Amino acid sequence: MNIALVAPRFSEGTTLGGAETLIRETALNLADSGHNVTVLSTCATNHFTWENELPAGEKQFENIKVILFKVNEERDLDLFYQIQTKISNFEEVTFEEEELWHKNNVSSDNLYEHLRNNKSYDKIIISPYLFGLIYYTAQICPEKTILLPCLHDEAFAYLQTIKDMFQRVHSYIFNTEPEMNLAKKLYDIDTSKATVIGMTIEDFKTEPEDFKNKHNINSPFILYCGRREALKGTPMLIDYFAAFRKRTGIDLRLVLTGKGDFETDEKTRKHIIDVGFVSEEDKHNAMADAVALCQPSQNESLSIVILESWLAGKPVIVNGQCEVLQHQCKRSNAGLWFSNYPEFEMELKLLLDNPKLSKTLAENGREFVISNYSKAAIQEKLNSAIEL
Repeated sequence: MNIALVAPRFSEGTTLGGAETLIRETALNLADSGHNVTVLSTCATNHFTWENELPAGEKQFENIKVILFKVNEERDLDLFYQIQTKISNFEEVTFEEEELWHKNNVSSDNLYEHLRNNKSYDKIIISPYLFGLIYYTAQICPEKTILLPCLHDEAFAYLQTIKDMFQRVHSYIFNTEPEMNLAKKLYDIDTSKATVIGMTIEDFKTEPEDFKNKHNINSPFILYCGRREALKGTPMLIDYFAAFRKRTGIDLRLVLTGKGDFETDEKTRKHIIDVGFVSEEDKHNAMADAVALCQPSQNESLSIVILESWLAGKPVIVNGQCEVLQHQCKRSNAGLWFSNYPEFEMELKLLLDNPKLSKTLAENGREFVISNYSKAAIQEKLNSAIEL
């Protein structure tokens, strides 16, 4: 088949985020299966400004074609943020306001024109759901459009325009069963048109103690990988970490990889090791050296880093308020989840005091990832999804 994947951003090297990683791996897996794959994306790299930083045009990335289009520059950002604030606060917005929010979101008329003029695509996969680019793309050829939404239980998911988009497209690819169940609950979709897939997680080797030695870390540490922002739960994790040190007296460190500022008191900051963006090798070595990976986010459709942590040989502690994360831990029997600080403290102490339990959880996780997220398993599911 000739398949187009539409996404607001496309990353070739250092990943921009989980959704971008998923899109890239989906494109590569489809191409490896013998399909002709074209990624249609924008010239933007910054998900705050959406400025056109990359040159528009066509290029080759491994065995897929990538075409970048300029983002529409005439956007009323004041109006966009005004409406977005209302949506985020679950305030009532009109259908017209929803349309204005999409219109002034990241969008690309040049990309839409390309799709209208190129009828040779057999399937169009669009992702993730909450961008104007995706909303308008879904309207061009809905009969052959597959939505890979990366859906979260958040304010944006409850918009009437989003429900319309879900009901308009031909079929769906979900990362987990809870994500699919949420879509069924919110939009009454036909789940016979849905496939639960996820993405390929390649096995890797780690060097024990390499990360600790490189960063001169002499104490046990927990690890967080990702953006530092409220939506990802990092303020809560830092608060919990500070409380843990104060209440238990245990000399524990918190290592942060990724990007973004964070706030805390000076005393706590001394025990936080911020290494910023790191290579995949360094990230995996950090996972292998950690007591556990902590994933405090409340909104996830699939957590790639907890799958990687299991491959690296370490268990995870996740936010139990996120049904997807709790589901991943239950299915694998490889992680613990918390709903409040006392549970967080109890679980972290349990892992610190019981290396045997930690090892068993990690082994369960590794087996789970290899069984469910191998290239062969993912490609088989993808081929089934595009034939629905």
